[in-house]
Amino acid sequence: MMKVVKAPAKINLTLDVVGKRDDGYHDVEMIMTTVDLADRIQLMLIEEDQIQVEVNIGHVPNDKHNLAYQAARLLKDQFSIKSGVKIYIHKNIPVSAGLAGGSTDAAAVLRGLNDMWSLGLSLEELAEIGLKIGSDVPFCVHGGTAVARGRGEILSFLPSPPPCWVVLAKPPKGVSTKSIYQRLNLEGMKHPDTEGMIQAIEEHHFQGICQRLENVMETATFELAPEVKNIKQRLIQFGAEGTVMSGSGPTVFSLTSSESKAYRLYNGLKGFMDNVFVVRLLGNRHL
Repeated sequence: MMKVVKAPAKINLTLDVVGKRDDGYHDVEMIMTTVDLADRIQLMLIEEDQIQVEVNIGHVPNDKHNLAYQAARLLKDQFSIKSGVKIYIHKNIPVSAGLAGGSTDAAAVLRGLNDMWSLGLSLEELAEIGLKIGSDVPFCVHGGTAVARGRGEILSFLPSPPPCWVVLAKPPKGVSTKSIYQRLNLEGMKHPDTEGMIQAIEEHHFQGICQRLENVMETATFELAPEVKNIKQRLIQFGAEGTVMSGSGPTVFSLTSSESKAYRLYNGLKGFMDNVFVVRLLGNRHL
């Protein structure tokens, strides 16, 4: 028995850090949505009581350090599943990019194995299991567009934003999320207009969305990786309607309502970096 599950990337339309928690995590408030850049997860049930992971690129772990492996392990252990599964991951989402590539793979495995092992779990139950793996996994289980609070697990769903083109650009050098959080100055921080962004999404106001794109982590990331700031400035100079960094970076994305402008932005960057993509906004929840 085999199943193929799509694992779409997410972008942050807003990202705010509102405080530090007693458990060492930070409280966040962010608006996330999915885009049509996706990994392809192939699941095959096997008789052996083991989890096998294969990935199409070499520098992604294929053992217990892989979040997709961890998702399968949680379901196997919690429900005493004696059979095994072979997971093949075809990566299209860049690694360590601020696009939730590992989290969306884990979420896809949870959804897929829930069906294949006939567990009958709701998406809410799968999201609760997914939180044990990572803060972005609950959102990735559901997909769509949502305000995420707490560690990222408290979700309030929104309608899909208006359809548009998304240009994603990831520089070669990654950044450490831990280092970014350590550099954040919560006292002097300018916070995103989260409520205004929610209203713009609900009213399908594309320019309102573009005007409110904001990420409080940008300043810290720009200090550690100036090339990220350079990419954002180039995209603005090339005429993007709205541009911001996703997650803790280093990926920067631009929104545009024009396909021709999207490819103009793409061509303006493709000459000096490899990971540039033109995709569409998805924004639809998994069923």
